[in-house]
Amino acid sequence: MTGADRDGGPSGEAAGLVSRTLAGLVDAFVVAGLGLAVQLGAGALRLLAAGPPFRLPDPPAWLSGLCGWTIALLYLASSWVVTGSTVGDRLLGLRVTGRADGRLLGVPRALTRAALCLLFPLGLLWIPVSERRASVQDLALSTAVRYDRT
Repeated sequence: MTGADRDGGPSGEAAGLVSRTLAGLVDAFVVAGLGLAVQLGAGALRLLAAGPPFRLPDPPAWLSGLCGWTIALLYLASSWVVTGSTVGDRLLGLRVTGRADGRLLGVPRALTRAALCLLFPLGLLWIPVSERRASVQDLALSTAVRYDRT
């Protein structure tokens, strides 16, 4: 592929730290929105079951954290399996693929990559040091994040 992407990176070139960090920030807002939707849905179910007044659930902090982590894990993994891009990736013209073949990730690899990204976000700091602009997660799972205009 040739040409320049929206943020200046040529198509097919490995994405850098800034693009990937901005995509991650967008995805954090998407996950927060999904979490809010889950809470509103739970409140609506409570309203239907118990009647008025409408109240949002107030789970313990550990349960909220676990639910948020699960939503983020499923959002990232399913996005990478289905299209290779999350909402943030699409906005910045990025695509996550297998390094060797350039194909979409399978479910086990996408889930593992998502878990590593959530557990060790500082792995992105390896990108400027890496010759191929790979994060620690990319190195561990043989994945690549590239600029993609399609």
